[in-house]
Amino acid sequence: MASLAGRVVAITGASSGIGRATALQLASARARVVVSARRADRLEALASDIRAAGGEAIAVPGDVTRDTDMQWLVARAVEAFGRIDVMICNAGIAYYGLLDEATSADMRRVVDVNVLGTFYAAHAALTVMRRQGHGHIIAISSIVARRGVGGSGLYGATKAAQLGLIESLRAEFAGTNLHASVVFPVRTLTELREAAARDFGQQVTGRGPSQSADDVARAILNCVRVPCAEVYPMRWSKLLGVLAVVAPALTDRIVRRFNRGRTRLPASANDERHP
Repeated sequence: MASLAGRVVAITGASSGIGRATALQLASARARVVVSARRADRLEALASDIRAAGGEAIAVPGDVTRDTDMQWLVARAVEAFGRIDVMICNAGIAYYGLLDEATSADMRRVVDVNVLGTFYAAHAALTVMRRQGHGHIIAISSIVARRGVGGSGLYGATKAAQLGLIESLRAEFAGTNLHASVVFPVRTLTELREAAARDFGQQVTGRGPSQSADDVARAILNCVRVPCAEVYPMRWSKLLGVLAVVAPALTDRIVRRFNRGRTRLPASANDERHP
């Protein structure tokens, strides 16, 4: 198995959930991690924990919706470690509800973070990686990019945009030492739903399989070690995408049971949400 020792890996959205779990596992495998997120206090605590355990990490607070912040993230990685080997575009937010219930501000916010945030991080890293002659872009998407679920159309569309980017990059990178991968987790036990309550005043319900952030992180590490096109941390979920192509009407009936419900929280419960 390929060693991760000395690899320089940048991760967006690293202050919690999949990003944090991935940073800790990479550091344990002796990779050098460069973590980024808006919550500087959590980010600094993560980097400090990694260093205390003998790993190498630097924290670069930033917002993925700002191109300049992503340029700075990559610049700091190169300044600290001399190069950037992997960019993990992990930062994301969720929006649940019917499309006609969403405001234009809701739509812009989700697209800005999930789509433009991925584009900005990948763009900044790729500028350096082409010069280096090697590198790996990994986008953390969702299984709903392969097959949408009722009540998550806006979120699913942004996750599908990440897939479109990675597929195009793979075609561009063929025959080179550049790689692009996309990860399709099922519902992961993170702060994503709590963030939806904070950002959009939503309380979300819905059934479906779930997995831990550590499970997803392990799958990501395997992809960093040996680049592959697509990663399904819950392996059987790949069948959902196949079924959606060969039997879309049947798939409609299957996924109906996983539709997302949403209730609006009282104004007092979400008065700290982001605009």
